[in-house]
Amino acid sequence: MSLVTDREIGRHRRHRRLRKKVVGLPERPRLSVFRSHKHLSAQLVDDLAGKTLRGWSTADDQLKRLGTGGNVKAAEALGTLVAKDLSTAGVRQVVFDRGGYLYHGRVKALAEALRAGGIQV
Repeated sequence: MSLVTDREIGRHRRHRRLRKKVVGLPERPRLSVFRSHKHLSAQLVDDLAGKTLRGWSTADDQLKRLGTGGNVKAAEALGTLVAKDLSTAGVRQVVFDRGGYLYHGRVKALAEALRAGGIQV
């Protein structure tokens, strides 16, 4: 197996382990994060209904002006946008699902921008 495959397998194992504990409810939905090399995306999920309520990405038109979407600056901008949208929708708390990624870099910047925007993570 290659190094990339081993890393991906490890991430999937961590994600499965985390998903046993992290559950999104209607009053506190789950904010799921996906990180690729070029972009970062987040989805608001209600696990009881099995529905994705809303999704955001650095590839969206609102954030394309930043240039690249795969850096910490773009993650902070995405977190600010998500926090603003959640506040207008009346969501004050979310369960943060880091998707098996380490809480570092872009994932950490997204979470801190959410907290700065008034969302309890």
